[in-house]
Amino acid sequence: MDTDALTPGLLQELRATRPYPALSLTMPTHRGAPDNAQDAVRLRNLVTEAGNRLDADPRVTREAQKAVKAQLDRALADLDQRRALDSLVILADTDGYQIWQLPRTAPERVVLSDSYLTRNLVAAKAGAHLFWVLSVSAEHAALWSGTNEALRPEDGHGFPLHPPHENFDPERQARSGGAPGIYFSEDTRSFFRTVDGRLRGVLNTDPRPLFLVGLPQALSLLEDVGECARSAACKVPKGTTAETTAPELAGELKAALDDWREQSDAAVQDRLDAARGAKSFTSGLDEVWTAARESRVALVAVEEHFQQTVRVTGNHLEAVDPTDVAPEDAGIRDDIVDELIETVLDNGGEVVFVADDSLAGHGRIAGVLRF
Repeated sequence: MDTDALTPGLLQELRATRPYPALSLTMPTHRGAPDNAQDAVRLRNLVTEAGNRLDADPRVTREAQKAVKAQLDRALADLDQRRALDSLVILADTDGYQIWQLPRTAPERVVLSDSYLTRNLVAAKAGAHLFWVLSVSAEHAALWSGTNEALRPEDGHGFPLHPPHENFDPERQARSGGAPGIYFSEDTRSFFRTVDGRLRGVLNTDPRPLFLVGLPQALSLLEDVGECARSAACKVPKGTTAETTAPELAGELKAALDDWREQSDAAVQDRLDAARGAKSFTSGLDEVWTAARESRVALVAVEEHFQQTVRVTGNHLEAVDPTDVAPEDAGIRDDIVDELIETVLDNGGEVVFVADDSLAGHGRIAGVLRF
């Protein structure tokens, strides 16, 4: 599944306690040749390790061993390695499995527990810059789920929508803006009220920034009859049709998305600057990690590709070179940044990812403290 499928409700479900063993398998992957040639071998080795761990664990019954291994086999058969991103996460128990391909790296790991390991999923969701796009005209309304990777059509939540009454030559009207009276008809107003109601349900369930794409008269009518358009992050006055493709729509949105991301980064820097003035600023992995464990972090800003392997010594972190780590070293954390992100979110804090090198003077990570 894709990162944008990680709704708050699904994450809560994945993190719930379940019968032992819940198996989590994570590993880094590669998007293209020649590096991706190693992925299949590494995955087979991890699956073998998972099987050995299940066999050796006295808490796992023979029936559970067979059931979880069978789910792993089904996951491998279902995996499309042509869609590989930066990491793979497979979750399996006796009843089923899930496959997640994420645009954020994760360490090689096999974990047996009474809940799934979700820190890599949480960190990937936090860094995905999720947003919604509604393309709308008098004859259609389509919802798109967006990340910093791609757009994909959202075929749930009652979308796409079409009005119950057909108008003459609707696609020509949508492209050219012809027959302006169509946007003053009661049928169209009623259709747009329905669109707004469906959209409100989506935003209540999964709040994200909203981008609207449509002819000016369509965007104006949507704002007039409903609520969602008034709080949209951006409106792009460009006609679309029911046949508009994801690449075409992404091209129309590029300038608006770039501007939105720049404004978002600037707002984060303003918050960090204000925190420095208010003596509520912290930076560096060790300091931010300590504050996060004490539930004192209101906001943490992390550079997009910051990862660090550390050794936990007492209440402090010591950066280490992954090539110098022995397999039996229990104090090593490969994914300390993702673990920190999950801790902050668990405690009600906010996590934002910023451009690489923008926090170079602060150890690649900084935070705003509650107290």
